[in-house]
Amino acid sequence: MPYTAGKPPLPETSEQLRARIPGWGADLDPADRPSSPREVRGLETGAHWDLPEQQQEHQPRERSIEHAHLTPVFGTSVPLKGLSGVVRRYAYRRFSEGRAAHWLLLIAADRVDAVESHLASFATLRPDNPVTETGVLAEASHHPIRSRAGRVDVRHQILDPIIVVGPWVLAGVVIYRGVRAVVRRTRS
Repeated sequence: MPYTAGKPPLPETSEQLRARIPGWGADLDPADRPSSPREVRGLETGAHWDLPEQQQEHQPRERSIEHAHLTPVFGTSVPLKGLSGVVRRYAYRRFSEGRAAHWLLLIAADRVDAVESHLASFATLRPDNPVTETGVLAEASHHPIRSRAGRVDVRHQILDPIIVVGPWVLAGVVIYRGVRAVVRRTRS
């Protein structure tokens, strides 16, 4: 049973695991572990429970398909929302955490969430300002050459303006062409 106060027994013995998995148990010998001199065995954990109390779930949470239950405590600071939430739910319900598709979908969901947040900012009194919030003005006014000297990513610095400003310019061009197309259709 998961999350018990005592350590659950291994489903297989150390010898069985070592025979089945090459390299398993390489750190079983205390002489091979750097932390060995500091390890103290047999300490009480201080757990006053056999199974910890489950945190209340106010809305459905994403859960890996490898686990039967949610962890006893989980984060609720950023609930799933919009298209990014749909993509995250799909990643958790369809793919194991050991698959690249799971993680690539979660990264894509983060990008979708960023676009959703930018679009939602236009509905507020203070929409995102790409000029001031991306640091483009600070780049020119705070020692642009000296601040870049000695950096490891010297070869990639030429891409910084393209990566930071490029999506906003592209969005502006798309909006301009869309508005122009609508105006042309209404005139004819």
